[in-house]
Amino acid sequence: MSLFLRLGAEERVKEAAAMVCWALRRVGLARAHLARKASGVCRGHEHQPLGPRPAAPGAPGSAVELLGKSYPQDDYSNLTRKVLSKVGRNLHNQPQHPLWLLKERVKQHFYAQYPGRAGTPLFSVYDDLSPVVTTWQNFDSLLIPADHPSRKKGDNYFLNATHMLRAHTSAHQWDLLRAGLDAFLVVGDVYRRDQIDAQHYPVFHQLEAVRLFSRHQLFAGIKDGENLQLFEQSSRSAHKQETHTLEATKLVEFDLKQTLTRLMTHIFGDGLDVRWVDCYFPFTHPSFEMEINFHGEWLEVLGCGVMEQQLVNSAGAQDRMGWAFGLGLERLAMILYDIPDIRLFWSQDERFLKQFRVPDINQKVTFQPLSKYPAVINDISFWLPRENYTENDFYDLVRTIGGDLVEKVDLIDKFEHPKFLETEASRSLK
Repeated sequence: MSLFLRLGAEERVKEAAAMVCWALRRVGLARAHLARKASGVCRGHEHQPLGPRPAAPGAPGSAVELLGKSYPQDDYSNLTRKVLSKVGRNLHNQPQHPLWLLKERVKQHFYAQYPGRAGTPLFSVYDDLSPVVTTWQNFDSLLIPADHPSRKKGDNYFLNATHMLRAHTSAHQWDLLRAGLDAFLVVGDVYRRDQIDAQHYPVFHQLEAVRLFSRHQLFAGIKDGENLQLFEQSSRSAHKQETHTLEATKLVEFDLKQTLTRLMTHIFGDGLDVRWVDCYFPFTHPSFEMEINFHGEWLEVLGCGVMEQQLVNSAGAQDRMGWAFGLGLERLAMILYDIPDIRLFWSQDERFLKQFRVPDINQKVTFQPLSKYPAVINDISFWLPRENYTENDFYDLVRTIGGDLVEKVDLIDKFEHPKFLETEASRSLK
């Protein structure tokens, strides 16, 4: 019979298995054989980290080796070995992983809905950019003030005073705009120091999008559009920036909200209720959070807004204006697939991963719960007494010893000795 134990630690596994064997012997069974097999694990520290163990932060001459480069440490260095072990995992690029499925669905939607003039996709996709960025890329390029709380060492992972693990995929916006791109998606792992619970993890994944418009593109098809302008010199208000005309701002805002409504409808289905909440981001104005009504509950799914013209101008696109949005893939996947714990995305447990191996990326998947600890399979073979035995005797014995740690019991084999008419049962503890 197969018994499945999902236990929190190695020693608890051994202890529970030993107790079961001891109890079987105590009730007079002739022999017990125990074999233990551990499946893939959900705990990230089981994954081998990249590079050598870093020296103590700030140690003279010490350095962090990461992705083939060396970064000298200083008083700002605060990377932990656990976080370093996640760099390079790139869950969003692992085929059939739930984050990969979601990324591919977004890509599919943008490719189909927004073709370029030559028939190629309008939006370029970048999903393999290095997570190591400069502090200028992560903060200054996005107009984040020097005293903004998001810059705090306590909230970010720094390699040193000038380099860090990106806190958002927006860290690549300026460089891609500077390269002449005007429509792109960026997908990648981002790193933030955060609390420990089912909703937070120091590594998660974002998908970022940017689209710029020229005057001709924005006003094409608009009545008297040839008389409208993108820019003016006026005052900033709650509805627009000082350099944007109200007409241009409203058209960009409309296109942004229409684009996101279509995207969420593609992901969650028709009839989706959406609402927009005004908010603040240093790099967009006006700015909004998008909420969807899912199963009767309003849930925030992303942040967006009209890009700050100062940012666009500094990247060399002074004749255009545009929008940007960013969403957390884990946040969306937890809603879409009903995944209760963000730590599950790092699981290498086959019972988790196989649920998302589907032939069609748009196929509906509802996560089937499993223990957050990996299965520990223990096979036990023993002789049964000739009389006064029922299966419930064994079940009660298991419950007495294993308690709620035991999740399932299966009979996998049975043998009756032809001479002694005794029965041997093989049971597996899981």
